[in-house]
Amino acid sequence: MRRVLALVLAAVLGATLSGCKVMQRISEESYRNAVTDGVVAELKKRDIRLKARPSCRTPKIGDTVRVACTATTKAGQPVVVTGTALGADGAHPVEEYTVTVAGRQVLDQGCLGLGCS
Repeated sequence: MRRVLALVLAAVLGATLSGCKVMQRISEESYRNAVTDGVVAELKKRDIRLKARPSCRTPKIGDTVRVACTATTKAGQPVVVTGTALGADGAHPVEEYTVTVAGRQVLDQGCLGLGCS
């Protein structure tokens, strides 16, 4: 999953730098999908089920891509996801993700989903 996120981040930045608005939107959507897939997988490993996929925004500042997502558990608890990819325009971005459920931190790590330890 980490490689997928790195490739998607590279595509987001490539599309941004190229000025192609259609490709930029597609790449940003791909990154948001990769993050939401990872969040769903990580929470499932912890026996936390969501009502629906998280809703995410991906503001970019310089070579840093941030992601902010919200969701609700099936039990009605709010879920907040924040993430940062530093050096996103390089070959090896440094990622960090935090997930809270009802204000309690359940995840703080540098990758999400399959292949993440």
